[in-house]
Amino acid sequence: MASKYDRIKQLVARLQLPDYRYRQILNAIFKQRIGEYARMQMLPASLRAALAAELGPAVSCAAPAAENVSRQVTKTLLALPDGAQIEAVALRYKRGWESFCLSTQCGCGFACRFCATGTLGLRRNMTAEEITDQVLYLYFKGHELDSISFMGMGEPLANPALFDALALLTDKSLLGLSPRRITVSTIGILPGIQRLTRDYPQINLAFSLHSPFEEQRTELMPINARFPLHAVLAALDEHIQNTGRKVFLAYVLLEGINDSPQHAAAVAGLLRGRGPWARLYHVDLIPYNATDKTPRQFKPSDKQRVRKFREKLESENISVTVRTQFGSDIAAACGQLHGADAKL
Repeated sequence: MASKYDRIKQLVARLQLPDYRYRQILNAIFKQRIGEYARMQMLPASLRAALAAELGPAVSCAAPAAENVSRQVTKTLLALPDGAQIEAVALRYKRGWESFCLSTQCGCGFACRFCATGTLGLRRNMTAEEITDQVLYLYFKGHELDSISFMGMGEPLANPALFDALALLTDKSLLGLSPRRITVSTIGILPGIQRLTRDYPQINLAFSLHSPFEEQRTELMPINARFPLHAVLAALDEHIQNTGRKVFLAYVLLEGINDSPQHAAAVAGLLRGRGPWARLYHVDLIPYNATDKTPRQFKPSDKQRVRKFREKLESENISVTVRTQFGSDIAAACGQLHGADAKL
């Protein structure tokens, strides 16, 4: 499927206009942050009208339906052209930079037991344009394009359009984002991990671990029955060997479920067994963000158990941090995106 940028180029050619008109349009979008074709005053009125007729009045197909704002987070409910709704989050860090957390699917079909998005089921995959237009919408609103993570609604590597979106995001004539400023998170879709290793080796890869035990991981994350933990870790080893890049292991700490000393020791054992590649694994411990959307209710681990878990990994010379969380007050944190809590 041709991107909007291909269609713009084709329209300029069809109207027999000089090539610089296409460059003017891209400059208006990516340098001047003009989000409506009618406002691109450097273009002839006839071209502005043709662009709006061909592509619609707005550059981004993602239209705001509602927005919640807290001190460091803006969560936006976006409506797509067919009426489907997804959420995108802009995070502002105290050091002055911003990050966008993007969605790749309307809903999610993998039903991780502790995730609000998983209760929705999969409604459909987003197109590459819908994925990247989340960035455009936030960019036009004045947010800075510092980094992007695919940790919003849906499983990124289950949507083939993700790779077309990555091509648009990293195209130097368009958004021009460095692959090293993009993170793709996955629950362990093996074919997608292998394709990312091959096609985008510089993009950051994060794997949702959440339990070192196969049986428990299957209970918490049914995908483990299809792509078992040991097979995913073997693919991550290959990723590290082929790219030389660090892999991030996300571990949500659930009180009384996966936060015991035995769990910490088992995580350490998994990584010790990775041989020379163990040093390029980094564990992100994530305090659980409570949600009332899941059938089973979970609680976050208390600070003492989090500290002991971290200390056990550190004692085994494993790189580990406890992730700073914010946005839970507006249901914008990891595992909370659902689309039902946004306010006008």
